Amino acid sequence: MAKAKQVYFCQECGYESTKWLGQCPGCKNWNTFVEEKLVVGAGKHSGKTEAAAPTGLFEVKASEDTRFGTGMKELDRVLGGGIVRGSLTLVGGDPGIGKSTLLLQVCRNLTAAGCKVLYISGEESLQQIKMRADRLGGFTKDMLLLSETNLDAIEGAIGKVQPEVVVIDSIQTMYLEEIGSGAGSVSQVREVTARLMRIAKQMNVAIFIVGHVTKEGTVAGPRTLEHMVDTVLYFEGEKNALYRVLRGVKNRFGSTNEIGVFEMKDTGLYEVENPSQVMLNGRPLDASGSVVVCSMEGTRPILIEIQALVCQSNFNLPRRTSVGIDYNRVNLLMAVLEKRAGMMLAGNDAYVNLAGGMRLNEPAIDLGIVVALVSSFRNICVDPHTIIFGEVGLAGEVRGVSMAARRVKEAAKMGFTSCILPQINLSGMDQVEGMRLIGVKNIAEVLQYVG
Repeated sequence: MAKAKQVYFCQECGYESTKWLGQCPGCKNWNTFVEEKLVVGAGKHSGKTEAAAPTGLFEVKASEDTRFGTGMKELDRVLGGGIVRGSLTLVGGDPGIGKSTLLLQVCRNLTAAGCKVLYISGEESLQQIKMRADRLGGFTKDMLLLSETNLDAIEGAIGKVQPEVVVIDSIQTMYLEEIGSGAGSVSQVREVTARLMRIAKQMNVAIFIVGHVTKEGTVAGPRTLEHMVDTVLYFEGEKNALYRVLRGVKNRFGSTNEIGVFEMKDTGLYEVENPSQVMLNGRPLDASGSVVVCSMEGTRPILIEIQALVCQSNFNLPRRTSVGIDYNRVNLLMAVLEKRAGMMLAGNDAYVNLAGGMRLNEPAIDLGIVVALVSSFRNICVDPHTIIFGEVGLAGEVRGVSMAARRVKEAAKMGFTSCILPQINLSGMDQVEGMRLIGVKNIAEVLQYVG
């Protein structure tokens, strides 16, 4: 007979414990454990299951229609070429960032292409969804809506309608009656996701699920689901900012290095096909501390401006602040400048900002950060038609980066006339028309061109 026992789950990572703990041993976060009732023995049965026969790799036939497009090139890029049939995709992000809007626009594009889509909402009524759809515009009569939170009823509707794509908005509102805890708890979210994965594979239907993330951790976030789904996409950006970045964190069917850039408007999300031009709009051409770098996001080169402000500190402990760039990386590069270039930065405040609201962690932007800091410290303007990229080591050397030729071509297309890059990348690179290539081996050589 099934027994009920009390267990404690971490809302951040799903760690299970028999007693309450102040700090989670798994993710090291504080005050994240919640008490839930777990039913033991309910799923046991005495019957034997017949073993499945293995299949040879070359006996499996891959059909050509495994993928189909969403009608949005930016989303297809992040997904690896389109939606995979029978896949389960998690779209995470802060509340109000635009997840539901993005998926509703995808549903509009799919129905216009003749695809049967079922949009299931547990947060909004059918009338509310209709109001949002009217604001976006362009929907056809083939768009099917369902307002339901009981997963058993949802599974029956999917089996009856037989759609090709299903959207669940959101996973925190769905529940199973056999689970004793409330909707949104770790147990419910886990079991609901496992059932949806089974539905996707058995019925060969692509399912998108929406997951909200809160800084307080009061709701079981997508972190507990990342290992269960096929693809994890995160929607990033500030609510008050115009641009949103869709980033792939996990993808069993494609690369996780790609990003998609969207612009939020009154009538929905619009694709930004040339992020470099958007990121460079409005940059100052005659200000010190402003440098343009090129970062690779998957196969896409993106030109973006790095701004630095170095000024005399009025405190015993100088302030160091970075936005969009790793704080520790900035401190490391400032230490390299002090040791290898003899620049006394210890008594100065330093503020480094990545314009456009982007976040970059690629080492190739190291040289741009160094030049921006030197430019602001010496109050010297860098040529606005110069682009800089390269990794900087602790010895002050400039190391090579990947796909240098593609970065240079993107810079030439955007109107830049000179490029400072690692010497190792310069050897063997074909000359680009209208572009002056300057190879450097260490930061001492870089400072000669900065002034």
